[in-house]
Amino acid sequence: MPLRFEVDYNDPAVSFDPLVDEVFSELTSTFIAMPRGDGFIDYGTFEQGYQALKRETDAFVNVNPKTVEAAVMAKPIALIVFRAILGFTPPEWAYVTSEITGVTIDQGAARSIDRNIRLRPLTPRSLGTSLTDRRIQSMITAGVSTLLAGATVEVPAVLHRLDKADTREGLRSLQPLAELGVPYPVLLYERFLGRPFATHRDSVSELVGEVVEGAIKDVLTAARVSFRETKRAERINGFDQAPHFIIPDESNPAALIEAKLTEDDGTARDKVARVQRLRELRNQSGRDYDVIACIAGRGFKVRAEDMRRLLQATCGKVFTLSTMHLLVEHTRIREYRVR
Repeated sequence: MPLRFEVDYNDPAVSFDPLVDEVFSELTSTFIAMPRGDGFIDYGTFEQGYQALKRETDAFVNVNPKTVEAAVMAKPIALIVFRAILGFTPPEWAYVTSEITGVTIDQGAARSIDRNIRLRPLTPRSLGTSLTDRRIQSMITAGVSTLLAGATVEVPAVLHRLDKADTREGLRSLQPLAELGVPYPVLLYERFLGRPFATHRDSVSELVGEVVEGAIKDVLTAARVSFRETKRAERINGFDQAPHFIIPDESNPAALIEAKLTEDDGTARDKVARVQRLRELRNQSGRDYDVIACIAGRGFKVRAEDMRRLLQATCGKVFTLSTMHLLVEHTRIREYRVR
């Protein structure tokens, strides 16, 4: 049986089922393994922040802005530990801070503070009068106020964000858990509500998505092929949306590459539609460049009809991580290979 790259897709009798099955067999899920990224915090580092916070607050008996600030200055990661106790994301903490203290902190600033701490989690720092330091101090003030209040809403239809085992009654809930630990079923329930690794996965989502783009660049670079990698939201004449890669460039394209890793079938369907649009633009222009899809993730395995459409739009030029090494040889990119 010929490779899917060699099939005549103009033949009305072409059988798509085995071709779809072939691509499906190459696609695997990526959600189990994630890149660590620069800002990943291991447990040992996190635990040092926790111990600093516990020490400065006298085992959470004396929780006030000054004691929390002292912990953060000694071990900056203590700020993220404190955020974990509150159960907030950085933007949520910024919003609460603005409400309680009147100090406006936008989402970008909150995320920047969080990331900078994760990059230097154990490097001691001072809290002075700079804008960033004042924002951190305001966040701590708002956080302490929120923690001491505990879960203040008592409406059956409303779930308060601090209605958690360690913060439901403020310090009265936190202190015994800090001393005695958390029963395993309670830990599992909190994990059920929060999803394991959710925050980290969100923080490295761009790195996850770059797996396919990185593989493409490795192949093109190894073959010494000239290529143009477009920027996010870049406008290219002749295209509604710029493809990820143009070989060699937009002035005289021989190949366009759309790249996508997704675990979601809805996102995969959107990508298929985008590739089909590239094919329509090629047909309308009367040009003969290749339209290529490089994909990964289980999202593309959900709907066989979507994969059939993708194969048809690319004339079989659908490459996965396991067939990426065939990208140059089975497309017009080979015309630009430097031997």
